[in-house]
Amino acid sequence: MSIQHDEFAALVEPHRRELRVHCYRMLGSFDEAEDLVQETFLRAWKAVDAFEGRSSVRAWLYRIATNACLDALGGRARRVLPQDLRPPSDASVDLPPRTDVPWLQPFPDRLAPDDTEPGAAAVARETIELAFLVAVQHLPPRQRAALLLRDVLGWRPGEIATVLGSSTASVNSALQRARATLREHLPARRADWTASPPTAEEREVLRRYMAAMENADPGAVAAVLAEDVRTAMPPWPMWFRGRDTVVAALRASWDPAGPGRRFRMLPIGANRQPAVATYVRDGSRFRAFAISVLRIERGLVAEATAFHETHLFAAFGLPLLLTDDVPGAASSP
Repeated sequence: MSIQHDEFAALVEPHRRELRVHCYRMLGSFDEAEDLVQETFLRAWKAVDAFEGRSSVRAWLYRIATNACLDALGGRARRVLPQDLRPPSDASVDLPPRTDVPWLQPFPDRLAPDDTEPGAAAVARETIELAFLVAVQHLPPRQRAALLLRDVLGWRPGEIATVLGSSTASVNSALQRARATLREHLPARRADWTASPPTAEEREVLRRYMAAMENADPGAVAAVLAEDVRTAMPPWPMWFRGRDTVVAALRASWDPAGPGRRFRMLPIGANRQPAVATYVRDGSRFRAFAISVLRIERGLVAEATAFHETHLFAAFGLPLLLTDDVPGAASSP
């Protein structure tokens, strides 16, 4: 199949967003997913003359992307959240050093396929939520690939066997083991793993949460948290469990003598869940601080994971600085 570069781009670019999500599920890292999509396109360009059209371009690209991810995962530790590493901390604990482990990263909703794009049906909320990503990370890479191709993308076992260079029987065995492991690590309550987009109730809870945090109001924060709420903030390894403990930990980070509000928050979407971009005061401006992904259950925040990786703000279409006087306005350094 002879093809020019612009023709190749027209062929593969419509699949970029869904391939990015697939690589993200495989790797648990937004940064690495970006790199692996580029690697997929490079491998596809080098192999395009051998593509005979026996399968769709989409299936061909998924085969290349899956194998590129498997190559990247060779010998690597799984990506984790602090809850995977240690028991919950007391609110009085000193902030420990950042831990250099492979942390899970959030995924910007704005970069997932929309309803009109190829692969939109494969980005249902239940297969990109943090709860699912954490569970999938417990699978060995080849089991992970088999499960994603079968249970998320709907491929037949024989097609998966071709991708993995194995037999259909081996794929079916891998799927059986993968599903058993997944059941062990998914949240016990089905409400923790939902298929619907954020609801009006969740958006209202998000608004109340942001207002309470911006105002440093412990009573208002407590009112929006579930009794058994969990919070974490990678790359710091500690995490907190329980409403009273979480509020006490937040109090320690608030400066009542500071000039005006310490935080400013903007609503965003990550992993098809309600999320918040948090900025912290820096003189007359606010600088990027964290991307927090929330799980809301029964009208309360049941979990909040604050990812302190400010380079991800660009992927969410956010500035690194906000001015003090114009809400949500970007400011030049």
